[in-house]
Parts: sequence; structure tokens; C-alpha cells
Amino acid sequence: MSEQFHRPVRRPSASFDNLVGSSDSAEATRVAHATASALLTRAREDESGESAERLIAFTAEHGIDDIAELWATAPAVSLPGALWRLYLLQLAIHSDPQTSALLYERGRVELGSVDAVVAGAPVPANPEEIVSLIDTILRGVFRGDFSVALDRAAAFCRVQVSGATHTADDYEATEPERATELTARARRLHMYAGDLSAAAGLWRSGGLN
Repeated sequence: MSEQFHRPVRRPSASFDNLVGSSDSAEATRVAHATASALLTRAREDESGESAERLIAFTAEHGIDDIAELWATAPAVSLPGALWRLYLLQLAIHSDPQTSALLYERGRVELGSVDAVVAGAPVPANPEEIVSLIDTILRGVFRGDFSVALDRAAAFCRVQVSGATHTADDYEATEPERATELTARARRLHMYAGDLSAAAGLWRSGGLN
């Protein structure tokens, strides 16, 4: 396991943009794809929903290290890469729901698109509702339409990008370090939005593995 994923595993959302994987290898890639496929298949075949609920609660109970070891180095637009990004989103929101809710609401107001509607949060959304939203999106991954869940996650990211960018502008003159953090967050979420949208398209065409 890479040194970047030592315990404690429950990182605050300030560390969200610093989570990166270790060097890749053919074997690591093979394992990442095999485990992601097996996990998704098992969850979707469990009609009781218990497997899905355990996976949704996994990071809250066990942290991110085990998932990182398996999937952090996977290609961005792949099944393990998409699952890794979804778990990172969940971790960031669960770790700091207040900030996530503030950025989401700012982005919803500022962003002239349907992304907030696609993401599906209440208007306005409080921190608890934002936590519920990401868990609902993950539930869709494991029990519903996988591509729709990815599209909702991508839309959520785009709303957060707008919120983080506009909030960074607010802080630029008075708290430049905070502005820099928010800009970095926006940049990372922008990348995730593109990755998740691309993965959704591949899933619909049968090409995501």
C-alpha cells in the first residue's frame, strides 16, 4: 500500500484534492478491473439490497484505504476508475457536509444549466440532504441504472465546480490561500465530471470495463 494511504483513513475534505494513487502496473490494473466488476455484479444480483447498503456504508465504517489500494491507479474512464471517483465524492461530502452544501447551493444559483436538476438535490439543500444525495447516487450505481447514476454524479460535480469557483473569487482579495484551495477543488471536480460523463457514455454503449 502506498504511503499516501496510511491510517488514519477518515480524511477531512481539505485533503480531497491530494488523494492520488501509487504507480500503476499491469497486475494492479487487472485486479482493479476484476474486483470492480465482481463487486458490482454481486451487488446488483443481490435482490435484498443488503450488499448495496454495505457498500454505501463502506467508507464510513472502514475508511478509504482498502478501496484506494484496489482502484486509485485505475484509468480514469473505466469501471474501477468511476467507482473510485464516486467513493472520493462520498468521502469529501461525508467529511464536510456543510462546505459541500454551501458550494452546491452557490453553484446551483450561479450555474445556468440543468445540472442541479439532473443531480437531484432538494432546493435549497441542507448538509444532511447533500449527504443523502451522494448516498442515493451510490445506491443507483449498485441497484439502479448505472449510467444515470454516473450522469447524476457528473452533474453534481459541475454544480460544485461552479460553487467553488465563485466562492474562490469571493475570497481572492481577503483570503488568497482559501481561494487557492477552492480553485484546486474546482479543477479536480471538473476533471471528475468529465471522467464520469465519459464513463456513463461507455456504459450505455457496453464499452465500460
